[in-house]
Amino acid sequence: MKTILYATDYSDNSVAALKYAHKMREQMETRLVIVHVFEYPTVLGMEGLDEPFPHLEKDAYKLHRTKLEKFCTEHMGNAWEVPNIQLETVEDKSVLNGIIATADEWHAYLIVVGVKGESGLREVIMGSTTKHLIEKAPCPILAIPSDANYMPIKTIVYGTDFENEDIYAIRKLAEMAKQFDAEIKVIHITTVKDLARANQMEGFKNLLQQKVEYERIEFVHLVSENIFDSLRNYLRDVDADLVVLLERKKKGIFKKLFHRDLVKKMETYGNIPLLSFRGSNHQIFYFKKAL
Repeated sequence: MKTILYATDYSDNSVAALKYAHKMREQMETRLVIVHVFEYPTVLGMEGLDEPFPHLEKDAYKLHRTKLEKFCTEHMGNAWEVPNIQLETVEDKSVLNGIIATADEWHAYLIVVGVKGESGLREVIMGSTTKHLIEKAPCPILAIPSDANYMPIKTIVYGTDFENEDIYAIRKLAEMAKQFDAEIKVIHITTVKDLARANQMEGFKNLLQQKVEYERIEFVHLVSENIFDSLRNYLRDVDADLVVLLERKKKGIFKKLFHRDLVKKMETYGNIPLLSFRGSNHQIFYFKKAL
């Protein structure tokens, strides 16, 4: 059985992501692992402890398990008390390492995290934990804005730079899309100065169709001097449910989209979830039969 891993810090920003991960689990019939990473010193001085110096390991796990159960009950009722939902409390000085270790242990198909709704993509690109997760995690990262409401995924927009890495990512994405019967819109936005690259679309399309057995893929090419605005408008026009981008080794047009000069504009992006693949590990994604 495939596993979706949801990581929480108990913040308000993570609540929408919990509900989103739960709904995805139901629709995709997967396992959901809910994890919180803590550090031993955080238990000292916390209310409810009978001893000033408790046995750290035993009491810390008990305390954080209780807190995680309370968080899930508050936002899910008793829906988390089913066999295919597992709660994990993990001790690690690094939240990042704790999440990655848990993803490795469960062979996670996907990691779901929450981000601030007002500046969704800015938090994804600039937020330290999520940014490093995208760079180091063994599977894709799904970032959910705090104001996002789960809707069955029907329209997925993937931004391409015509790289071989895109083909691997889209092939894996198609596995997910099939479960939702969703359409994948593969889009490339070209500036006038770079218009010659538009000729690559047809070759990329032919190669992708040889490598990916999924009929519901549409190819879109736009010409614009303002890449961000064009992408934002396109997402609105097609009523996108999910945006997918690849963290690339090379700085292609969509990599340039996240230049720091453009990051300030991200606050107008909206509340569409963002799925991030990492190109350098496209061959080890855990999109495979669960152990």
